Amino acid sequence: MRKQPFYWLYLILFSAKAVFAQQIVNIWVTDPSARVNFGVESLKTALSSAGYKVTLNKSIAKNSYQVVVGIAANSTFQKLILGQKLTLAANSSKESFELLKQPTSALFVSGNDASGALYGCLELVDQLKKNKRLPQQLSLKDQPEMVLRGTCIGIQKPVYLPGREVYEYPYTPETFPWLYDKAQWIKYLDMMVENRYNSLYLWNGHPFASLVKLKDYPYALEVDEATFQKNQELFGFLTTEADKRGIWVIQMFYNIIVSKPFAEKHGIKTQDRNRPIVPLIADYTRKSIAAFVEKYPNVGLLITLGEAMEGQGQDDVDWFTKTIIPGVQDGLKALGKTTEPPIVLRAHDTDAPRVMKSALPLYKNLYTMAKYNGEALTTYTPRGKWADLHRSLSRIGTVHVENVHILANLEPFRYGSADFIQKSVQAMHNVYEANGLHLYPQASYWDWPYTADKAEKRLFQLDRDWIWYKTWARYAWNSKRERPAEINYWGNQLAEKYGLPLDKGKDVLEAYEQTGEILPKLLRRYGITDGNRQTLTLGMLMTQLINPFRYGLFTLMYESEAPEGEMIIEYAEKEWNRQPHLGETPVKVADEVVVHGQKAVEAIERAAASVTQNKEEFGRLRNDVHCQDAMANFYAEKARASLSVLRFKYSNDVRDLEKALPHLEKSVNHYAKLVALTKDTYLYANSMQTQQRKIPMRGVNGTYKTWEEMLPVFEKELNTFKRKIDSL
Repeated sequence: MRKQPFYWLYLILFSAKAVFAQQIVNIWVTDPSARVNFGVESLKTALSSAGYKVTLNKSIAKNSYQVVVGIAANSTFQKLILGQKLTLAANSSKESFELLKQPTSALFVSGNDASGALYGCLELVDQLKKNKRLPQQLSLKDQPEMVLRGTCIGIQKPVYLPGREVYEYPYTPETFPWLYDKAQWIKYLDMMVENRYNSLYLWNGHPFASLVKLKDYPYALEVDEATFQKNQELFGFLTTEADKRGIWVIQMFYNIIVSKPFAEKHGIKTQDRNRPIVPLIADYTRKSIAAFVEKYPNVGLLITLGEAMEGQGQDDVDWFTKTIIPGVQDGLKALGKTTEPPIVLRAHDTDAPRVMKSALPLYKNLYTMAKYNGEALTTYTPRGKWADLHRSLSRIGTVHVENVHILANLEPFRYGSADFIQKSVQAMHNVYEANGLHLYPQASYWDWPYTADKAEKRLFQLDRDWIWYKTWARYAWNSKRERPAEINYWGNQLAEKYGLPLDKGKDVLEAYEQTGEILPKLLRRYGITDGNRQTLTLGMLMTQLINPFRYGLFTLMYESEAPEGEMIIEYAEKEWNRQPHLGETPVKVADEVVVHGQKAVEAIERAAASVTQNKEEFGRLRNDVHCQDAMANFYAEKARASLSVLRFKYSNDVRDLEKALPHLEKSVNHYAKLVALTKDTYLYANSMQTQQRKIPMRGVNGTYKTWEEMLPVFEKELNTFKRKIDSL
């Protein structure tokens, strides 16, 4: 009986044929869930800013503008749209939406689910900002290509904590003060929903001992009681706010790590890569996961089976199916729930297809994840065994997620090549057959939330690297956008950012896209590893360029993560033997990166005089362009010197060494320029500052992390080379 007046009111409002006045907007909400309400609140704010008077579910004048927001399958929503003689498009895709309005009808914001209704509201906000007014007629449908579109934050540090090993970072205000800053979290989550991300991954080795207490192992908690209470309150806040925005929080953990108090109690190590599965650790881990799921039912899990239990074969299967999945199920049983939270299996050093074959009969809401790019961005055209692995995971029967992992070769400079990123996402679909994105911060993963920029106040990655997050998200939603329109889109984005006319905004885009080719090309032809053991932007020694194999870190990224081509050592041998060269060569890359640098500098300088806002940030971007130009020339000259030195190996002619000398001298001069450009603008080049960094120099106690520290090394190398030529 209560619903009768409600329906009667709708019928009166929607049968009116008057022309709607735009000054009053009434929003009717048929599905008041947390996500729908968040979308409606965003719409209300945008309408008020545009000068409209907004009411919600009110009986107002018949000439008002009516907006109806809801889920398509809702019976009330269906009756309302049928009463307007409108028909929604059939669509069963998750997160899809439709905006539909005829001249005399209400505007319907229809979502296939709550997230779809949320995104429909946000699309209407974008339309309002673009057109400055609500539409009189509209028919727009959209849906995301990728099922999961997520970003990650590392709750980790650039250095080890005293008395601990890698990945061991309890959640405390002393270690991570930013973790407890709710205003920063709201800002980050707002960025995510604005860009239509729907998953947030938190990376940590063993988070459970900071977030839950175990009845059977009370001593395992590794934070004090006050911090524990803060952690629980913070995690509850974060997951609630994320859910409003259609975002799953997914907690990552490594295998098999236990808390330090637990390890000390039982006389074992916190982690041991060769440790077999033992009942004590299995029971502790299962109960940790169960308690976590019971406390935070809207949180998923990301597990790396192959990190602290490396290459254990059947043990991986058993640990996943007999410890992790049962732990999640125990937590759900305690809650009296059956809806499975997502579990993402990271295919790092484990036989993921084998694990999934055993796991899928036990648990359905499973995903796989693998590194798209190793630990450096090298190409958008993956091939070989790397591509085969991803395709096999994509064909298992679950969604496969591409992990844009640590961007070691891009640190610490800004990166915003829309062209490179769009082609990368297209490769995820077309080559890897994947349907999910997991995105690392562009720089300083280990030093979140700060960038490496030297400034009066530390810069936040969220602010500095806005274009990184926006670009990947745009193409994760739709990778098939036409290139000419994309140039205009990004040109406009950059023009608005820096107060430029459109043509100058396109110049900034050109600078981004030219520099966007430099670092990937340098690493894939000259680098020793695609991992985070090398700081590419600090340069390389001559011996490292001439013979990477001697350093023990060499990885065959050339076979899978780079276009077909040759290393320096291969090129020199073929050149001496007068054999034909294959694909992308070191000489070709040397020539190309110099041109990329030159074009980038020219483009950024064309825009510089017209900048009217965000001038300090533009100055930093401009400096980055000049840095990468200097670095391109440094590597190009050093590669040419290396080829002459390798030729001497075959010819035994000292004139080949003499030809190398001017190239080596020029490379040092370019490096000196790089030092001058970075000395007062950057705190460090690499965010991982442990002994694991080995190329070009091993970083011990935080050393060899700046260009100024490396310059004497290259000057010494040059002087030694001169002396050797003289002695010959």
